[in-house]
Amino acid sequence: MREVAFIKQNKAKWLEFEQAIFGKAKKNPDEMASLYIHLVNDLSYAQTYYPKSKTVVYLNYLALQIYQKIYKTKRTEQNRIVYFFSTEVPLIVYEYRRYLVYAFALFFLCTGIGVISAKYDIDFVRLILGDSYVNMTLENIKEGNPVAVYKSGSNWGGFIAITMNNLYVGAQCFIWGIFLGIGTFYIMLQNCIMLGSFQYFFYQEGVFWESVRGIWIHGSMEIFAIVIETAAGFILGASILFPKTYSRINSFKIGFKNGLKIFLSTMPFTIAAGFLEGFVTRYALEMPNWLNVIIIIGTLSLISFYFLIFPFIVHKKLKAIPLKP
Repeated sequence: MREVAFIKQNKAKWLEFEQAIFGKAKKNPDEMASLYIHLVNDLSYAQTYYPKSKTVVYLNYLALQIYQKIYKTKRTEQNRIVYFFSTEVPLIVYEYRRYLVYAFALFFLCTGIGVISAKYDIDFVRLILGDSYVNMTLENIKEGNPVAVYKSGSNWGGFIAITMNNLYVGAQCFIWGIFLGIGTFYIMLQNCIMLGSFQYFFYQEGVFWESVRGIWIHGSMEIFAIVIETAAGFILGASILFPKTYSRINSFKIGFKNGLKIFLSTMPFTIAAGFLEGFVTRYALEMPNWLNVIIIIGTLSLISFYFLIFPFIVHKKLKAIPLKP
């Protein structure tokens, strides 16, 4: 059967599936299971005869959404928060994994722009960070503590203020995706150029390692979370630009819902980064090198595993579940 005929033959049924998944009409678990079996059969057929077709991508997405609904219904006894972080978010991240690639590529590119700009323009760092901050940091470097700025204020005060600011930046990265992703790009560009010029400034002053020991204790999770939130913003923007087989409004609803869930999943990491910045970073240069390294590698490994490795584990586990008619 030609692909066009296959689509025409099953289009009405697939639209019914969409209504069952995204519409207001509720179906019981048995009906959902039946839909899942029919959809997987269509998906298997499409994978066999049209392996590189967009039809396969579309059916795979519908099957994933139905599975999640069935799984949530069967696991009502499980803590909703546990399910959200252990299954729902990893599956969404896997589905949109290419947007993480785009976000990380943008991160390295824009950070590199900040580094190169600071290297070849002696006034660039002052333009980005401000004269008062640069002068204060130079004084701190002379006094032997380049990251002394993190000692200002109280532990709890710093923790709360820093966390609220980082959550605000993350929310901007996501919400500004509504401007077709351009707003997200702008926020990411600003923060990455600032990061690149900031780090090069310390390198230029001969205290790069001291800055790494201090800044990246909290920065590993803080910056990584912003990259993930940027991906969420791109998902939102892409849902408007590329609705695929959905109406633009339904595509937007799906993109907003999934992007929001990814953003919400970064919040524990952002809060943990704020805690480290408020309570640990201020003592960074007084700590032994090995402890700094353990904290930095540990926090980076934790958030990297959750967003870059765990989604593949959950997806593989999902594929291994046998179908029972």
